[in-house]
Amino acid sequence: YASKHEQNHQPKIGRGTVIKTNQNQRYATNCITGFVVRELCHRNNLPFQEFVVRNDCPCGSTIGPILAHYVGIRTVDIGIPQLSMHSIRETCGVSDLYTNFKLLEAFFSEGLQVLSSVSVE
Repeated sequence: YASKHEQNHQPKIGRGTVIKTNQNQRYATNCITGFVVRELCHRNNLPFQEFVVRNDCPCGSTIGPILAHYVGIRTVDIGIPQLSMHSIRETCGVSDLYTNFKLLEAFFSEGLQVLSSVSVE
């Protein structure tokens, strides 16, 4: 459904973790949590991609916005690019699994340091 997505924000297998953003708040990523993930990727030389659904098109959602609202925890929607998600032939890249693992490892070792560098006024 190419007409439903931003042309310059199409995830590609083998090119790193995907940060999902939607201005209608269907995903939980916001400017702060997106920054933290991007900064961790930059600091650790990890590839990442941006996925943006056009704001004039409805899209699916995740439980992220619900969790962020009720629990009050800063939340970001990330994942790895996949072909045919939820089908019997779901496909992903092994390199994306590894770099996503390295990103999560960096989050648990450096995430609070990066987050504390953010000033919100």
